This record gives sequence, C-alpha cells and structure tokens, in this order.
Amino acid sequence: MTHQHHLWSSAVYPAFAYAIAFVGAALGLACASRLHAVGLRKGKTWLAAGALSLGSGIWGMHFVGMLGYTIDGVTLNYDVGLTVLSWVVAVLVVGVGMLVAGRGRSWPSLLAGGVLAGLGVGAMHYIGMGAVRMSGAMEYNASVVVLSLVIAVVAATAALWATLRVKGVLPIVGAALVMGLAVTGMHYTGMLAVTPEVIGNGASDSGVPALSFVVPLVTGLSLVVLVVTFAVLMNPLEETIRRAADA
Repeated sequence: MTHQHHLWSSAVYPAFAYAIAFVGAALGLACASRLHAVGLRKGKTWLAAGALSLGSGIWGMHFVGMLGYTIDGVTLNYDVGLTVLSWVVAVLVVGVGMLVAGRGRSWPSLLAGGVLAGLGVGAMHYIGMGAVRMSGAMEYNASVVVLSLVIAVVAATAALWATLRVKGVLPIVGAALVMGLAVTGMHYTGMLAVTPEVIGNGASDSGVPALSFVVPLVTGLSLVVLVVTFAVLMNPLEETIRRAADA
C-alpha cells in the first residue's frame, strides 16, 4: 500500500541539514587550502581532517534530513551497521576525491576526482536509504535517481575545484555556502525519487529509531568541528605557507 510521505515534517530539518553541510564544507576547504600549501607528503593530516570534515558534514546533512522524513502512520527504524557504513563511505570517497584531484591539479584529475567523489556521495545517500527498516519497501524513480547522481557529481567536482583554488576566509565562506546548497539539493532530489510501499502497519522488528542516533550524531559532529576548528585556528594559512617555504 502506498502511504503519504513527507520530505520534511518541519522547516527546521532542511535548515539544520544545510547548516551542517555548510560547516563541514567550510572546514573541509580550510583544511584543503593548508594541504595544498604544504604538499601531500607533509599534509596527510590535513587531507584526513578535510575528508573527515567534509564527509561528516555531508553525512550529517543526510541524516538530519532523514530525521524530518516521515511516512503517515509508520515508524521508521534504521539499521545501525548500514548507517555507520554510509558515514565511512562518505569520508573515504571525499578523501580519495581530494587526493586524486590534488595530485595532478589538472582538469582530467579534477573531473576524475569529482566523478569518484560524487558517485561516492550518491552511494552514501542510497546506502543510508538502504538502512531504513519498515514493513514494506522503498520504490525509486530511476530518472530522478540518475538526476540526483548527476547533481552529486557536479557538486563534488565544484567542491574539489574549490579545494584547489579557494583561499582566504571570505572566499571559503562563499564557496561553502554554495557547496552546502549543492549537497543538500542532491539529498532532497534523491528523496523525491522515493515512493514507499508499506505492508500492514509498516512496523519493523529490526533496527533502532532515528532518535537513538541523535546523541551520538550531535556528540560526534561537535567533536569533529571543535578539533578541526582548533587545528585550523592554530595554523593560519599565511603562517603555514611561510613554514612550508622555509622547510
């Protein structure tokens, strides 16, 4: 049976999801600018921090968006293992994309990194959707799924281009505002592809309620933001460039 479903039960969810994507993008760009200042050999920590920030921001945006997703009369549970896997995929593919795009610093490298990272972000989204547990199934409109993947690839390519080109606080903020909009747009486009087919009352015996993730989610994202922000503030870009030149 097809039930009425809603992409968000309150405007708070998409706004909060966008804010998480923006913060993750801003920190990811700040780390990437320092990575390119010192080079990969000395900048592996910045690569890891950038991937963790941007990947966690994308994943956090997805999960907060899912908190606002409702199906009338149905309680949605989530498989813990698949939900965690979707976060791991997000962080890894963003890191590999940054690595591929930064190594050659050429358009082919940028496009290869963008396609890889974009498809990875799409994989994160659909693994996360695969974690939904209810009595029934999620049906997908293939055309809208493809559109969401195209948006993800374009967004990831633009994000990686920004990691190679954008320096300075205001340009990073501007680029992060656009990136946050792009990755949030990919999520909600992907959600437009979904039609839930519910069996019975839709109740599931497996998985845990979404609210069970809220405390770990907030704690984990806050820890990432605090640690990476501290590292960025303690290593101003100009000083990082100067130290790299003197080394």
